[in-house]
Amino acid sequence: MDKKIVITAGILGLLSVVIGAFAAHGLKPLISAESITTFETGVRYQMYHALVLLFVGSTNLIASNKKSIIYYFVLAGVILFSGSIYGLATNVLTDFDFKTIGFVTPIGGLLMIIGWVIMILSFFKLKNDNN
Repeated sequence: MDKKIVITAGILGLLSVVIGAFAAHGLKPLISAESITTFETGVRYQMYHALVLLFVGSTNLIASNKKSIIYYFVLAGVILFSGSIYGLATNVLTDFDFKTIGFVTPIGGLLMIIGWVIMILSFFKLKNDNN
C-alpha cells in the first residue's frame, strides 16, 4: 500500500505543476482573473494533499490500515474538491454547466478534512518513547 500511496502522491504533485502551469500560461487570456485565482486554489489544495500522501506513504508513524483509509479519503477529496474547482473556474469554456455539480466541492473538502482527522487521531495512539 505504501508504494501505491507514494506513487499517487507523485502523480498528484506532477499534475499540480502541469495544471498550474497550464492555468498560468494557457488559461490566463481565456478566463477572468477571479477564475484564475479560483483555479489556483484547486491546484494549491491538490499539491498540499500530494505532500500529505507522500508523508503518509513514507512514514512508520501511521498503522497500515489507517494509511489505507487516509489514502482513500484524501484521494477522493482531491478529485471532488480540486476537480470541481477546475470545472467551475473554467465553466465559461465548455458547454457543460459545472455549477450543476458544484455541490461536490464541499463534499471533497470534507473528505480531505476526514483524512486529516484520521491521521491526527492515529498519532494520539502512538506509544510514548522516552529516548
